[in-house]
Amino acid sequence: MFSLIWRFFPGPAWLRVIVLLLALAALVYALIAYVYPWVALQFPEEEVTVGT
Repeated sequence: MFSLIWRFFPGPAWLRVIVLLLALAALVYALIAYVYPWVALQFPEEEVTVGT
């Protein structure tokens, strides 16, 4: 799988590493900013009761 991604990006190895790191950073940002909050809204709210 990694070799397919590695061959997809053009240029020398140092440029491929930079592009892969930027793509990974963009993926992580998209997950944290958009996907995880949406998924959290899909779960039902938990009823928490604290007994005294």
